[in-house]
Amino acid sequence: MDLKEKALRRLKDLRKTAEKSGLSLSGIDTKEFNHEFTAIAGKERIKVQVYFGKKGLKTVLQGDLKSGLYFRLKELLIDQVSLNLAEQEKKEPEEYIGTDEVGKGDFFGPLVVAAVYTDPGTREKLKRIGVRDSKEIGDLQILQLAREIKEITQDRFEVVLISPSKYNDLYGKLKNLNQLLNWAHSKAIDNLLDNTECKYVITDKFSRKDLDVSTLSAHADVEFVQETKAERFTGVAAASIIARGAFLEWFDQQAKKGYRIPKGASLEVEDYAKKLLKKIGPEKFDQLVKKHFKTYNKIL
Repeated sequence: MDLKEKALRRLKDLRKTAEKSGLSLSGIDTKEFNHEFTAIAGKERIKVQVYFGKKGLKTVLQGDLKSGLYFRLKELLIDQVSLNLAEQEKKEPEEYIGTDEVGKGDFFGPLVVAAVYTDPGTREKLKRIGVRDSKEIGDLQILQLAREIKEITQDRFEVVLISPSKYNDLYGKLKNLNQLLNWAHSKAIDNLLDNTECKYVITDKFSRKDLDVSTLSAHADVEFVQETKAERFTGVAAASIIARGAFLEWFDQQAKKGYRIPKGASLEVEDYAKKLLKKIGPEKFDQLVKKHFKTYNKIL
């Protein structure tokens, strides 16, 4: 793989991270010496660029250095790049619970958190069927893999699906997405710990704050770890697939009702939302969307 391809791979990884955080993003453009995409928040625009040259790869943020979006991207992406470059390959624990979430960056649809328990036996079976980061797998394969993971792990998995209506209610009380994620991950982990004697939990990192479940006296002997890019652990990857499978099933259910809803938070989603709002009215519309997104206020 040449330097240009490595730069593109890094930019794609950065874009996935930015997309997962709920930011609106442009597509990827390739220039003479770099690949880039633009992150958008209201009137703020910041370019994320990865340059390739004689000195290797260089990640650059281009835009207003004093803007809130710049600081958000710097913390989210640039600090992460430094961590990834220095990060050593980590061995998976013998047995652990892995958790991940899907849907926090999508205007339509639920937020889904899944937790999966793995041990050496189940882990080998999961690897054999092709379990890996769900973002690398197509929708049809996700649904098939999710079914197989559930069969392999039997009852040692947990899914917390927060419908848009429930999500809006919780967000109205908590006023913070990370607190909502903390609640959902903690609920999935707590439920699964009740069915296992596992002493180690790995969560795909979304916050610097400890999970609420880690403070419960009932789990005082359990070690809780939050890892950046935790999908490299088989249990977390399996959780991401189960969560995405449940997420896709929600969209399939809407399709049966006649709503071909797009995913994400793009201009395409915004255009569809405007048409749907006119068609079904605000009461039904509010049951399908996350109301704290800027898209909601824009289309109203």
